[in-house]
Amino acid sequence: MSATSDIQSLAKLIAPGALIALPVDYAGVSMAMTRTLLAHGAGSLDLVCVPTGGLQPDMLIGAGLVRSLETSAMTLGEAGVAPCFNRAVREGAITIKDATCPAIHAGLLAAQKGSPFTPLRGLIGTDVLRHRPDWRVIDNPFADQGDPVVLIPAIQPDWAIFHAATADAEGNVWIGRRRELATMAYAARRTIVTVERVIEGNLFETETLAAGTLPALYVDAVGIAPKGAWPYGLWGEYAADTTELQRYAAAARTADGFAAYLAEGAAP
Repeated sequence: MSATSDIQSLAKLIAPGALIALPVDYAGVSMAMTRTLLAHGAGSLDLVCVPTGGLQPDMLIGAGLVRSLETSAMTLGEAGVAPCFNRAVREGAITIKDATCPAIHAGLLAAQKGSPFTPLRGLIGTDVLRHRPDWRVIDNPFADQGDPVVLIPAIQPDWAIFHAATADAEGNVWIGRRRELATMAYAARRTIVTVERVIEGNLFETETLAAGTLPALYVDAVGIAPKGAWPYGLWGEYAADTTELQRYAAAARTADGFAAYLAEGAAP
């Protein structure tokens, strides 16, 4: 594995119909890859948000590239609702797989461990369970009497895509406390990471960094993309651009406004 500044070539690795895991907005969203995916145009994508989604999936949905979305929430935070998502739901343009945060993590954990499913409590009697026929309820086989548990099928993405601050020359990536990024990479068949910088040496050589480092074994490609999370922030690097998020939210309220926003080619 070698780092590249040509993230356009990384987007071309994504084939139509791929299942892609994307992180929550504060964990390291690769907006740099979002823009290249929009240009690449691979459609019929199935997205799983880990565990919630925002600007990134909303833009992919607005561009007509998404077939289905599994998430526990969609929001732009203080900027309001996710307009392209809401429009697609109203129009029936995408399939929604309503989930919960623990259920999404349970599905990824099953894939990580090579198991077809993971049992999970807490869903019995909820509305979300009624709308997920792929989730199964069984009796706990170790209980003396009826004890229902839900089986969450494994979620194995074709790709996990996220942004981080630093990778080293060996392809190890520092993710700090953002363990959901590791969960995504462990479960996915392949992983693309964009980073602010690539440093010499090995992140595992430093005791204080090693615990927060994702091994290169789980990273298939690294792309260099300074300010690659913008307009989201990146922990320890830069804050979110709230003005830009609000500008997007206002523009994307209509399909024409969304198209105009994309045509402007906004950049940090």
